[in-house]
Amino acid sequence: MTGFGSRLAEAIAARGPLCPGIDPHPELLSAWGLSADADGLSRFCDICVEAFAGFAIVKPQVAFFEAYGAAGFTVLEHTIAALRDAGVLVLADAKRGDIGSTMAAYANAWSGDSPLAADAVTASPYLGFGSLQPLLDTAETNGRGVFVLAATSNPEGATVQRAETGGRTVAQSIVDAAAAVNRDRLPTPGSVGVVVGATLAEPPDVSALGGPVLVPGVGAQGGRPEALGGLGGSHAGQLLPAVSRDVLRAGPDVAELRAAAEKFRDAVAYLA
Repeated sequence: MTGFGSRLAEAIAARGPLCPGIDPHPELLSAWGLSADADGLSRFCDICVEAFAGFAIVKPQVAFFEAYGAAGFTVLEHTIAALRDAGVLVLADAKRGDIGSTMAAYANAWSGDSPLAADAVTASPYLGFGSLQPLLDTAETNGRGVFVLAATSNPEGATVQRAETGGRTVAQSIVDAAAAVNRDRLPTPGSVGVVVGATLAEPPDVSALGGPVLVPGVGAQGGRPEALGGLGGSHAGQLLPAVSRDVLRAGPDVAELRAAAEKFRDAVAYLA
């Protein structure tokens, strides 16, 4: 089974290093002339799937589906399947994190045999990196990936992430722990990535990570595509900029939505 790290590297090389988001916020549903219910959600996602079919990987924001209960999860399952049918990798932005049997249940849901299982999922390590082991194990068994939150761009995150432990920041310790997992899989590209905000003045060092770096915050949140090169000591092909609102504003016309995403992809093409 080809691991997620290898599949992602191949997809980025062929289709560019941009991760468009599917964030069906109620305000966007309204702006697109869609109802704020499961029917509107479904139509929103169908448009996004069609527009993003030529991209390497797409990131549905799970929270906006959860808001509609069982009907929302049904739409999410359909969207994940439709993106895969279009040859696109899927990153479920679920940010799950817990301990023991609960973490194992999350792992089965997002990285096991569940209809919700995506090619990769985001996870929070702030109950301790070791708490993610059930997810890391399940993802590896199924050839999936995990993106671990390391250094986020929200101001509140700094009080924890920039605290020092053992002479390094907590964020750096998370990157280093992910790198240790990836080293065991050399020489193939690692399937454990980290999340590092695009607007950070002092990002952690990701040069030895051996895996991908998801970089949210490009566009509306202030991250500039031209400023991403070498972020945190990153190598060519390692960064995966994520953009949602600045692209989704171009909908609901499929051609205009695709063109907006392609504009951002062209702006970060040098990272591949």
